[in-house]
Amino acid sequence: MNAILESVSRLQALHCSVCGTPHSAFALQRVSACCQMPLLADYDLHEPLSRAGIRATDGTMWRYRAVLPLFNDENQVSLGEGFTPILDLKNLAGRYNLQALVLKDEGQNPTGSFKARGLSMAISKAKELGVQGCIIPTAGNAGVAMAAYCAKAGMRAVVAMPRHTPQAFKEECYWYGAEVQLIDGLINDCAAWVRQANADGELLDVSTLKEPYRIEGKKTMGYEIAEQLNWQLPDVILYPAGGGTGLIGIWKAFREMKALGWLAADVKLPRMVAVQAASCCPLVETYRGRQANAHQYVGRPTIANGLAVPRPLGELLMLDVLRESEGTAISITDAEMVEGMRELARLEGLFVAPEGAAVWMAARQLLAAGWLRPEEQILLLNTGSGQKYMANVEGQHG
Repeated sequence: MNAILESVSRLQALHCSVCGTPHSAFALQRVSACCQMPLLADYDLHEPLSRAGIRATDGTMWRYRAVLPLFNDENQVSLGEGFTPILDLKNLAGRYNLQALVLKDEGQNPTGSFKARGLSMAISKAKELGVQGCIIPTAGNAGVAMAAYCAKAGMRAVVAMPRHTPQAFKEECYWYGAEVQLIDGLINDCAAWVRQANADGELLDVSTLKEPYRIEGKKTMGYEIAEQLNWQLPDVILYPAGGGTGLIGIWKAFREMKALGWLAADVKLPRMVAVQAASCCPLVETYRGRQANAHQYVGRPTIANGLAVPRPLGELLMLDVLRESEGTAISITDAEMVEGMRELARLEGLFVAPEGAAVWMAARQLLAAGWLRPEEQILLLNTGSGQKYMANVEGQHG
């Protein structure tokens, strides 16, 4: 198949993540009409598609053009997101007698976090579908990313974030020209404000999994992990899961690559670990059987703002990933996150977000418990730069 054909999106349809009802991929969609739950994108993965068709000269997530949902390149809204490095953590590995410890550093994305991927894709599709403005409830990074990509696209941007969000996130949204609403509470309280303020649906709500395309940007982390590791996969991936879009997206990417033959039949998919904050761990509570679901869960603030998501819409999808991958869910205290930030900074020269520190501390705990083995290849996902969280961790460097 020639490169021109391989650069065309294979998107065919969308389906409800609960009941499977198909929805059109050629009209503006939000959640499913049937179950009011997330819609997932389906691609034609049966026609041959060679890995050679990857745009190797494009050092962004858009190198995987054929398995992304944008139909017309003219609608692409990009700031150079994706293809972040995978770094060897040899110093930490040596200290803890690990054979292969690596970290994918999403803090090197535009706007300083992995949210750039999802919002680049969501805003690109919104532009393609004629949307004039977007609205989002956010714990910080997603609002910043949406504001930046809306600015690039010439769209109106409305951001609702908790009043206690570090000032760096607020300031960046202001600089991008977004309208910022500060709300008392957590992201679920911001979401309630968004529902009321946008009751007429004038703006596209690009909340986590409330439209089908943020997850398609996030899944490119999975494609990159495979390509950067020479089409092999680590034994375990630890991921900080708030709304869980990336966890679900990475797993979706692995399944797509299996269907395409990009991953050999004998390549085993990784065990996926969802890491949450001890003060806001709805998925852990459900996974451990301590509640039926997160619908009534009440969380508290954490220094890892992105993990303060008490009632994630994608809970069922995250649980599916943990079950299918034989993974697990674990929570980490704020004090442990600070310890992890300190250790990654002093031993590896990486100033990671508290969320990224949480996954390292989770790895330490799972190693001590015997769930992780020293000979396994372990991949940590740092979702953002620690610099934006200075107000949360100031003076705690020890």
